[in-house]
Amino acid sequence: MEIKASLVEDMGANHHMFNPQQSSTFQATNTPVSIQYGTGSMSGFLGYDTVQVGNIQITNQIFGLSQSEPGSFLYYSPFDGILGLAFPSLASSQATPVFDNMWNQGLIPQDLFSVYLSSQGQSGSFVLFGGVDTSYYTGNLNWVPLTAETYWQITVDSISIGGQVIACSGSCSAIVDTGTSLLAGPSTPIANIQYYIGANQDSNGQYVINCNNISNMPTVVFTINGVQYPLPASAYVRQSQQSCTSGFQAMNLPTSSGDLWILGDVFIREYYVVFDRANNYVAMAPVA
Repeated sequence: MEIKASLVEDMGANHHMFNPQQSSTFQATNTPVSIQYGTGSMSGFLGYDTVQVGNIQITNQIFGLSQSEPGSFLYYSPFDGILGLAFPSLASSQATPVFDNMWNQGLIPQDLFSVYLSSQGQSGSFVLFGGVDTSYYTGNLNWVPLTAETYWQITVDSISIGGQVIACSGSCSAIVDTGTSLLAGPSTPIANIQYYIGANQDSNGQYVINCNNISNMPTVVFTINGVQYPLPASAYVRQSQQSCTSGFQAMNLPTSSGDLWILGDVFIREYYVVFDRANNYVAMAPVA
């Protein structure tokens, strides 16, 4: 059966903790694990237990138990843990990711999962393991082949405004990543985008926008595998009660195929995404 798991938006700073002593099926290992994220890091050790996602139970699942999280980022994050859904080649300490075990244990009907992110922090976001919910997107899914089996990595043809290419000229590599809040890219082309959308850097280094200008700001178009994916200002401007800031972020992520762009939540909120492990594709369509 397909399993749809809700994605929680806000749980505050007090996190739910896992206590191995309260689990009769937990098995510890002596293997240490440490992970450096784009923001924050963790270190701890690996263990095995039955992991429940929605109403599906994955037995003998290896996972990392965090013992140290330097800095304050993860403390104030709304989530209690991180569920890695990239390829096994990226897994820390050669651990088998939870999705691979779901498929290997015959718990889902298709070797894929799909993601819907609600807009403006509303409830209803989900990851659907083993299926695609056609009611959450319009038109047809456009299939894009992966260029690497590490992250969910694809090729972006170009990034343009009003038909003029302003970044990613001659194509660039990008990953589709629910674990990144903003839309990130190398510092120079990102600075170019900030200029074209009218974002200005403040004394804290943040790119701020006049909230009154949103309706007049340009649409940024990502062309991927020959298909255009427009991002209107309503998608890439982050609005709070106090200010408006740019959803584009400079982040240099060098790889053998060049600096990676990250199509994070700013992008995914506009497009329902299917992550197809069976055929090594991602598919995208505008959210309904």
